[in-house]
Amino acid sequence: MTEAPPWTGAAKALADKVTAEAPAWHDAVSNTPRHRLVPRWWQRIPDSPTQEWELADLPENSPERLHAAYTDETLVTRVGPTHADHATPGEHGKGDPTSSSTLPGLIVSMAHRLDAKPGHHVLDVGTGSGYSAGLFARRFGDDNVTSVDVDPYLVEVARTRLAEFGRSPRVEVVDATGELPEPEYDRIMATVSVRPVPPSWLRALRPGGRLVTTIAQTALLITADMGADGIARGTVQPDPATFMETRQGADYPAKLNDVFVSARVREGEDVRPPDGAIPDLWQEWPLRWLYELDTPGIETRAATYPDDGGRVVWLLAADGSWARAEDGRSPVVHQGGPRRLWDDLERVRRKWEENNRFSLHAMRAELSPEGSRLLSPDDSWRFPI
Repeated sequence: MTEAPPWTGAAKALADKVTAEAPAWHDAVSNTPRHRLVPRWWQRIPDSPTQEWELADLPENSPERLHAAYTDETLVTRVGPTHADHATPGEHGKGDPTSSSTLPGLIVSMAHRLDAKPGHHVLDVGTGSGYSAGLFARRFGDDNVTSVDVDPYLVEVARTRLAEFGRSPRVEVVDATGELPEPEYDRIMATVSVRPVPPSWLRALRPGGRLVTTIAQTALLITADMGADGIARGTVQPDPATFMETRQGADYPAKLNDVFVSARVREGEDVRPPDGAIPDLWQEWPLRWLYELDTPGIETRAATYPDDGGRVVWLLAADGSWARAEDGRSPVVHQGGPRRLWDDLERVRRKWEENNRFSLHAMRAELSPEGSRLLSPDDSWRFPI
């Protein structure tokens, strides 16, 4: 009797954990060797002042590597323009993650919501390590799965590594915000976030088809079904999901450090007390995401003053607009540039309070190639997405 490879027990234990609510995916998770798709990855260096990462490079069947691969955690495979496969021993990565192998539990949860059936043609947007494509191919067959990524290296290496254990879905280099490699799909699942929802996805989704995606700069997960009228209708799901945005280049655009230089301590052109308490946008995340939907593209930063524990929040925009809200004994807001960003935030908060601070998963989605939007429960608030 042939002894099972050492990874199979770890994969089964992972499947037992992450497919409890989606048992149809147990076989796929148990039989997809994630450790072979992610041989090396980046680990954040704790307390690094410049957001640096160190390389994890462990022997294939070592207990440490199997533990990492079959724990329900995201493994960051690319930082800035540098993939872990190309890093030299001792090299540090710098910047934000630009690709990863998403935590398996989230992949399974989204795939379960996708509700694909045998014979359905599935589009997996955001190949990454190839793990989600491998799960889909195991369950529905290689010929029924297409996976796309903008990064040629990710596509090449995922295709090669999948083939090493007998999986051969179609994996293509495609900017998924543009035209897709095939004209029609029954199911589309994206492990990259988007805004706007690409019209090409909606043109390619067959009537009765389903789309699962997230909205960029939020953790809003949307499930929508395509109607015969060409409009996909759905809702925001109760469990949030955060993904990297689609990108066209090797890295994301630089952060707004030049705007932050002005915003950090400069006297504002407009200075006033805040209208109510200064929110902690990292704890009050529904407000943060509503603000992003209403006023997209604002970079948010925060810090705590070590002397008195007071907080300061910065809002930064690419057009040079900025706001700085300082908490403490005498809260104050400074604003500069062509727009008043804090005024916008307070306007969003007031409107949300007037709408009884509705739960964000009570919002509805209407998606079409001509334009997509999220709607508040009473339809009084509409956000283009």
